Amino acid sequence: QVQLVESGGGLVQAGGSLRLSCAASGSTFSNYVMGWFRQAPGKEREPVAALNRGGTSTYYADSVKGRFTISRDNAKNTVALQMNSLKPEDTAVYYCAARYGVVISTAADNYNSWGQGTQVTVSS
Repeated sequence: QVQLVESGGGLVQAGGSLRLSCAASGSTFSNYVMGWFRQAPGKEREPVAALNRGGTSTYYADSVKGRFTISRDNAKNTVALQMNSLKPEDTAVYYCAARYGVVISTAADNYNSWGQGTQVTVSS
């Protein structure tokens, strides 16, 4: 099973940018669909973006389309989430997740491994 460690969270003003990174280890990274989820206080965890094994197919939540970009580097075992034009409603703990298999999924239960989460706070 793959182990995941996120980095790159922080405090940013509205309109700013952050780049989250997730480093994977312990298994063959290219066998996993990768996703980013987020959870705001008092809310359920929600999918933000996902990327297939080859990096050729993506999913984005409607709320982040055009602002966020997910990417992966299978040679470096990393996945990133570039977040631009951030809004206060993007404030949440962001989690990197891995799903063994081929098909992208937006269901958290379908992901086998999770990182510890990184806090993103967007001030107005």
